[in-house]
Amino acid sequence: MSRIHVPVTLRWSDIDAYGHVNNAEMLRLLEEARIRAFWADEAGGEGSHDGHATAVIAGGPGAETITLIAGQQIEYLAPAPYVRKPLDVQLWIGRLGGASIEICYEVRSPRDAGDQVVYAKAATTLVLVDAASQRPRRLTEREREAWAGFVDAPVEFRKR
Repeated sequence: MSRIHVPVTLRWSDIDAYGHVNNAEMLRLLEEARIRAFWADEAGGEGSHDGHATAVIAGGPGAETITLIAGQQIEYLAPAPYVRKPLDVQLWIGRLGGASIEICYEVRSPRDAGDQVVYAKAATTLVLVDAASQRPRRLTEREREAWAGFVDAPVEFRKR
């Protein structure tokens, strides 16, 4: 399986009174990784500042596409402590729909940490919306081609 690796640096303010990444801040880390992996640098541009070929969604003011979160699920597996080296957020596509994608994640300890610890796993359903009509729009062939190599089984969460 091919995954997109996005290094995300923690901020001191991400840590709570218990000495680990606060649950709400974990969602911010996922957002940061998602933006860097899938959004182009400029409206109409291609590629992110991290060089991900998957960054094909034009975002920002004046963009033709708006992205909306339809749902998110996160499962915390271990407390993530403050570390200076970036966490390794791994992303892949769990499902390519007509107008939506399911982005899957694992938040792990830094890549050079030896045996990586998985702190959290998550999934986000993202809907692509035409900015002018405010209606969902179909994924383009360009998007499908850019993301096809990163499609794999969705995250499996523990059952309640």
